Amino acid sequence: MGRLDNRIAIVTGGAKGLGKAFCFALAKEGAKVVMAAHRMDEESTETVKEIEAKGGFGVTVDVTSEESTVKMAEETVKKFGRIDILVNNAAFYYGVGRKAFYEVTSEEWDKALAVGAKGAWQCAKAVFPYMKEQNKGKIINLSSDTVFSATKGMINYVTSKAAVIGITRVLAGEMGKYNICVNAIAPGYTDTPASWTIGNVAKHDVSTTPMGRVGVPADMVGAVVFFASDASDFISGQTIIIDGGKRVN
Repeated sequence: MGRLDNRIAIVTGGAKGLGKAFCFALAKEGAKVVMAAHRMDEESTETVKEIEAKGGFGVTVDVTSEESTVKMAEETVKKFGRIDILVNNAAFYYGVGRKAFYEVTSEEWDKALAVGAKGAWQCAKAVFPYMKEQNKGKIINLSSDTVFSATKGMINYVTSKAAVIGITRVLAGEMGKYNICVNAIAPGYTDTPASWTIGNVAKHDVSTTPMGRVGVPADMVGAVVFFASDASDFISGQTIIIDGGKRVN
């Protein structure tokens, strides 16, 4: 018996990296997973095949589009009849690079906020009617420890992730009366394909990280499964930093 047997979960940005790890972790616990990706490239298609083998399916979604997110929710309900879990993982991170705040373009700023913040809000809006009707739901948003370290050179990304914490707290306050819990996780620097597009992960300084290493996707899935499960039914509006203890220094 899994902790999430018969639950229906949507994971945005689910094709690779953290999103893919979340998809498989939720499926391992018994959930039927809807892997939502911006486009179906070769890796996305391979992930979908694995998810389908576990009883789920894949959809394309533009989280910046209200019409697209509503369609994602509708397709999920048409297939499974309900939505129990939403993991808002989609973000503007792949290949972002680092540049001073005054070098960031308006387009780069708008893209980061549209995907990371507006996307989380719109996906929550899309699933809310179904969770409200069920009188239960779990929404897990992806923030970042860069918010707490004020990481230089990524002002658009960091701002989008700071907004996610605000969105998490407001949604928790407004959705609580419908028995919907909304929480966030804030991963530290993690070894994913997207991280490698920004820098050499193998050379990342871990001297101030008590655990002495960079995080991996497997380090992040436990908190997501916990927030998705009944074990967290009285926890809402919280953000947990998963960084190997780095923030204690």
